[in-house]
Amino acid sequence: MNYQPPLGKIITLAGAMLLTAPLQANPARPKPDLLFIENAAMKIGIDRSMGASITWLSWKAQPENIINIHDPGRLLQQSYYAGKSLDRTADGQHKAWSPWTWNPIQGGGVMSWARVTRFEKLEDHKLVAETVPKLWDMPDEEAEALMFQSTEFEPDMPNVVRVHNRLVCARKEDDRWGEAVPRHQELPACYFTSAFRHFHSYLGEGKWRREEQAPGPPWGRATPPLNVMACFNDKNQGVAIFSPTADQHWYFGPHRPYTPSAKPEDGPCVHLAPIATVALGSKSTLEYRYWMIIGTKAEITERIDTLLGKYPDEKLTLTNPK
Repeated sequence: MNYQPPLGKIITLAGAMLLTAPLQANPARPKPDLLFIENAAMKIGIDRSMGASITWLSWKAQPENIINIHDPGRLLQQSYYAGKSLDRTADGQHKAWSPWTWNPIQGGGVMSWARVTRFEKLEDHKLVAETVPKLWDMPDEEAEALMFQSTEFEPDMPNVVRVHNRLVCARKEDDRWGEAVPRHQELPACYFTSAFRHFHSYLGEGKWRREEQAPGPPWGRATPPLNVMACFNDKNQGVAIFSPTADQHWYFGPHRPYTPSAKPEDGPCVHLAPIATVALGSKSTLEYRYWMIIGTKAEITERIDTLLGKYPDEKLTLTNPK
């Protein structure tokens, strides 16, 4: 892969993970096993068969699902990178992803889906799940880790969802990936259907900046000053991601030429990923929160301004960093 060290020894793999492996390597799409929460404004769902990742997002003006679920590397999910890049082809590592780091993926590996150990709907307004992730580069290898996710509506904001993610690493201290090194983490990794091809960064005071990018990968990079980016369709309906703990550029862009009729299962998609630099050790626990806002640009703007005022000091937490 094309490793890019933009900050000294920091190595980025985020955003390179998808779409260059041959499609025949993808596992069969499992039978859906969904839990939903919904209100008058929107509907969101997680799928046990796909690692309890977020696999459904729709609303009144956009009744069809906008999450791309083409393979385990898409979805809207947790994705992390740690340690050295290793050539494990002798152990069955996929040749398209070698050498590769320790890379637990909530959805699953390049040829398998992840196992879910908790999958609940609480009081009709909150989804809670725990997942044993897969290592992306291997056909079917569980990572020594657990991923926790809770998904719920933001109080008094019916078109806003708050997601709390946690990664608990449980690697052996002397394993082959070695000690913690700074790497770019996706907080989170987002893949939407290709109709949502118009990208904008929020600048504050109701102002947005259009971000242009040719089909990738490689993905484009944007630096939204308030850690908010959105993607819209031609009808001015969109979804914004507010990830206040991001501290680097964001990856974004379309995959393949625009396909207005693309469905969630199709190959064409668009990508969005806020990035933070974190060194994950063998026993690290990382937690962060992000928000999704749906609607027109005006509706999203109003909610974002409220969220920016409500969560000015939001931070990620990292324990056992070495």
